Amino acid sequence: MLRFDSDYMEVCHPAILQRLSETCLDKYPGYGEDDCCASAADKIRTACGMPRAQVTFTVGGTQTNDIVIDALLRPYEGVVAAQTGHIAAHEAGAIEHSGHKVLTLPGKDGKLMAHTLEDYLKTYFADENHEHMVRPGMVYISHPTEYGTLYTKGELEALHECCKRYGLPLFLDGARLGYGLAGRDTDVTLPDVAALTDVFYIGGTKVGAMFGEAVVFTGVPMPAHMVSIKKQHGGLLAKGFLLGIQYDVLFTDGLYMQISQNAVDRAMEVRELLLGKGYELLIDSPTNQQFVILPDEDLARLREKVSVAFWEKVDAKRTAVRFATSWATTPEQIRALAALL
Repeated sequence: MLRFDSDYMEVCHPAILQRLSETCLDKYPGYGEDDCCASAADKIRTACGMPRAQVTFTVGGTQTNDIVIDALLRPYEGVVAAQTGHIAAHEAGAIEHSGHKVLTLPGKDGKLMAHTLEDYLKTYFADENHEHMVRPGMVYISHPTEYGTLYTKGELEALHECCKRYGLPLFLDGARLGYGLAGRDTDVTLPDVAALTDVFYIGGTKVGAMFGEAVVFTGVPMPAHMVSIKKQHGGLLAKGFLLGIQYDVLFTDGLYMQISQNAVDRAMEVRELLLGKGYELLIDSPTNQQFVILPDEDLARLREKVSVAFWEKVDAKRTAVRFATSWATTPEQIRALAALL
């Protein structure tokens, strides 16, 4: 069975496993207060071009979104996101469970646009009853989006400027950030992300790590008592050094970007295969996620040999599915897919 369901189906990059094996009998302080986390944080700051950035590590994407949003918002505030944003569509109500409403706005190809945000904020503050409404307290975006699309540098600049005018932190979900930075024809770099957001995270779970995310505060200070906040949200790992070790490997000699590029290269090969067979793409994605519309009978035959993720029904006879490549997808797997198609 060929598996293209998602990008976190492998254990981890072999270099990480090798480092963990080498250090498995070493003893470290707990909860991220160790030299491994400190070294990884220094390397991340260097890669971001932000020597004063504050870095902390968490165990997974849902916990990270929950921790950051709850830590930055007051009890009466909500978080603005596109209707298709991960926290609105695929987070099982985790943000609402923490007591904060997700304030959804229409998006464009999965992206929240600055003019849409501006119109919403103007309308909110012009409403004489806005003190009786959920107050927008921060803005959430992801890069790539749920549809594998990417913000341009200009779009990030416009969002950042709008957020600054209204005093709202801009939070970027980077669960697949490596694949976004390696995306075809992108003009956004890691230093751009660091400069044009207030807090973001560098995904590890989906990009080569066994598990874990690295949260980077650049435009706002890291909230006080982050250890306590992470613990309340189930995002604090007692063996925090495991996160530090993994990110130290990922940010040594450019490994994070190298393996991200592999995923995008393989995804472009999948894309060309599908287009070559006459299939229609649901959306134009330049990243490791490719969304294709298949007749249901073709999908049924495909699933005898290939595992893909259901995305949405297009009509009574066609279904959109997602092919996701990863840092570990090989040319041999793409050739096997070509033979099956």
